[in-house]
Amino acid sequence: MWDKFKQKFIGDKNFYKYVLYLAVPMIVQNTITSFVSFLDNIMVGQIGTEQMSGVAIVNQLMFVFNVCIFGGVSGAGIFGTQYYGKGDYEGQKYAFRFKLYSCLLIAAAAIVLFGLFDTQLISLYLNDTGSVGDITLALKYGKEYIIIMILGLIPFAVSQAYGSSVKETGQTFIPMLAGVAAVFTNLVLDYVLIFGIFGLPAMGVQGAAIATVIARFVECLIIVVWTHCHKEKNPYIINAYKGFFIPRNTLKEILKKGAPLMVNEMLWAAGMTVIVQCYAVRGLEVVAAQNISSTISNLFNTVYLQLGGCISIVVGQLLGAGKTKEARDADNKMIFFCVFSCVCIAAVMVAVGGFFPSIYNTDERIKELARHFITIAALAMPLGSFSHCAYFTLRSGGKTIVTFLFDSVYTWVLVIPFAYALSHFTVLPIVPIFFLVQFTEIVKVIIGFFMVKSDAWLQNIVNDAPCA
Repeated sequence: MWDKFKQKFIGDKNFYKYVLYLAVPMIVQNTITSFVSFLDNIMVGQIGTEQMSGVAIVNQLMFVFNVCIFGGVSGAGIFGTQYYGKGDYEGQKYAFRFKLYSCLLIAAAAIVLFGLFDTQLISLYLNDTGSVGDITLALKYGKEYIIIMILGLIPFAVSQAYGSSVKETGQTFIPMLAGVAAVFTNLVLDYVLIFGIFGLPAMGVQGAAIATVIARFVECLIIVVWTHCHKEKNPYIINAYKGFFIPRNTLKEILKKGAPLMVNEMLWAAGMTVIVQCYAVRGLEVVAAQNISSTISNLFNTVYLQLGGCISIVVGQLLGAGKTKEARDADNKMIFFCVFSCVCIAAVMVAVGGFFPSIYNTDERIKELARHFITIAALAMPLGSFSHCAYFTLRSGGKTIVTFLFDSVYTWVLVIPFAYALSHFTVLPIVPIFFLVQFTEIVKVIIGFFMVKSDAWLQNIVNDAPCA
């Protein structure tokens, strides 16, 4: 029994060496990013509850933009990864062009939306039913923050288009380096600009926004310059700007497979913000507590998110090379490794997560709510880990319609109505509401298990997608 289990779910030394070679730089980058975000959150939280809440609301809107950008690169990324596995760098170049166009278009749309409707968007999360904080001040600080953050949307979009293409080749170190440089830039400038160090005026939330925008430009500059200076490692970038053409067949296939994925990411991100808005009707203290909880959760979630993301690289390259048996075997082992790692991390989060809210300079009721949210999020983390792996497994084989149903349709049809009904039509306290909504993930895990087990995702999508 053990031998059979070991053969199916546990890899050898070389397997884990390769997985960790890909994953560790991504984990390091995102852990540092999450940690700096945590410190940034604390620094803003030292100013006051309204400032922290205003920034948290805008960051929730920025989260939608970030995930839309992820969707913009993901559709073409399926093809880019398999083209690289096949050795077709011309095809990968066209996938890169598609990403760049998509990301710039999404950024332009976001600039218009955030610039014209900032008040309306921020106000969606403000409700005066609570007993803590001033929603008028929270709106004021949120508007100050978002108008500056808009300036960083374009460099972020460009860096993601480049970074995702670099990762498709198995080079995860440089995106990590660019990300680390950006987050340390952000951290130092946060401290200097928020509190007014070295004789500079204390700029509060505006200083936090300026620091983030500068960091976005730093990240973009590093990864773009490195990519163009190392064409031998990134052959797809050669002549990438010599014309803007994408062959009709390639464009058609990317749109056919990628459009559902892009729409999925956008709808899923929007769905997450709607769920947060459902919590927000219970008062500003819930917004603040949920902000603290999500910041801590993001710090602990990094390992399983990046290990899950590695599935799309490892399995996608094997499928592109026509090695379906190896792809299935690698997927089994990576899912087990990811979920097992997540269980260990969740246990640590339960043990130490409750101490983090004490660091914040805010009302004690907010801290107590945050502690409950953190514990619930930790208990639900292994479920999220498996469904995350299932999502990337399906995506690696181009099953984008299935991932659309599995991810965003599931969220909008089940989770959002459930959260809305509990928050608007019941007298349940916010903590049990948060628990019930988080554990709807059980349904998704069951669905994901049978989808992955079906092997319907084991397909090579680039052999039938000519690039010229």
